[in-house]
Amino acid sequence: MSHRLPENGKILIVDDDKDILTAAQLLLKRHVATVHVEARPENIPARLNAGSYDVILLDMNFERGEMSGADGLYWLREILDLDPTAVVVLITAYGDMDLAVRAIKQGATDFIVKPWQNEKLVATLNAALELRASRSEVEALRFRQQALKEDLDRNYHPLIGQSPAWRKVMDMIGKVAASDANVLLLGENGTGKELVANELHRRSNRADEVFISVDMGSLTESLFESELFGHVKGAFTDAKQDKAGRFEIAHRGSLFLDEIANLSMSQQSKLLSVLEQRKVIRVGSNIARAVDIRLICATNRPLLQLVAQGSFRTDLLYRINTVEIQIPPLRERKEDIGSLVEYYLDIFANRYHKPGMRLAPNTLPALTEYPWPGNVRELKHTMERAVILADNNLLRPQDLFLTTTEKMENADSIPLDSFNLDIIERHVIERVLRRFSGNIKRSAEELGVTRTTLYRRLEKYGL
Repeated sequence: MSHRLPENGKILIVDDDKDILTAAQLLLKRHVATVHVEARPENIPARLNAGSYDVILLDMNFERGEMSGADGLYWLREILDLDPTAVVVLITAYGDMDLAVRAIKQGATDFIVKPWQNEKLVATLNAALELRASRSEVEALRFRQQALKEDLDRNYHPLIGQSPAWRKVMDMIGKVAASDANVLLLGENGTGKELVANELHRRSNRADEVFISVDMGSLTESLFESELFGHVKGAFTDAKQDKAGRFEIAHRGSLFLDEIANLSMSQQSKLLSVLEQRKVIRVGSNIARAVDIRLICATNRPLLQLVAQGSFRTDLLYRINTVEIQIPPLRERKEDIGSLVEYYLDIFANRYHKPGMRLAPNTLPALTEYPWPGNVRELKHTMERAVILADNNLLRPQDLFLTTTEKMENADSIPLDSFNLDIIERHVIERVLRRFSGNIKRSAEELGVTRTTLYRRLEKYGL
């Protein structure tokens, strides 16, 4: 019976007998892409640090006259310590079954006696390669399931609205969702860009796969590559084990990169390279892994202006915006405010066990006239706070704590008549955001906080 090895396999043969190495290499290189040979077992760690192998063929004895197999068992333990998922097939000239059982109990995949029959060696390696593929698939599934769980924990809501401005967005979603075209979402903070991205995924041909969301603005320069492209064990101080990056986890699904405009030029270059090659290399590795993702990006900043200023790459802009969707601010879709208020009122009344919550007659007009600088996100937080603090089931305008028109006109001045730290902090953040046109990075620098801290404050105040 003939056994055919996968042509893309990568095998390492470790044996101090150069004749054995030559014979095995000549046989196996006809079947697999890469066959490395090593006569000195002490070089194994360097080999594994340079890249992983699908199968390692390991001799049991490396000293003349040695028959105990102690060397082989020692290096088996070393290999599995360096790479717990390694598939190791031990080879020896001595058919000691007790030794074979010991080796398999300690983690070896199989055992082969030399001189071997070529057909038997190929069959053994074929089974070992299949095992390696299964382990790799299990690892990928574990990462994907973890990401999927995080994704399902997010509190997405349906896209609500019938205004002309919102119908344009829904029409665009309907036209492009089923394609694999890269989509760029533009809009102010809080307009629902991530919800639109999720809807694009839900209606796509990838809907059964994962939707992975990454806040690019919160990634530091040092974490950027590890988070997006992954890393191998030992790549840096805290790399205790191999980790798949967001691109790998999103394989066959959709990848949403929020706040894309906040990337440095160096990060933009690395991202562009991956998008062009559709391959990622984990930090600390030299193995390229193919990725198949549907890319959706979002920003609240004018990318064309940034390109003109030289702070955003033209070629990256072309790569990410095959289709562009502008998400309107809430003040341009006032017809939808009533539906949104009703939706959130129902959600939070149920969540906080306050059945029968309703609006006083003059409350909806007040909500409609308010300019909503924080858009839908602010409306959501406003309704949640109102439900929590309400003394009865009737929500009046004063229960909503909306900023008055007079206060909006004087928004650049800090309300010194208030000693509420939350109110003061919110006004300071709003003022800085306006000064820097919503640029999160520059606003965080001005406020003396990290971008992550500023994002938490934006979430807290519904901005």
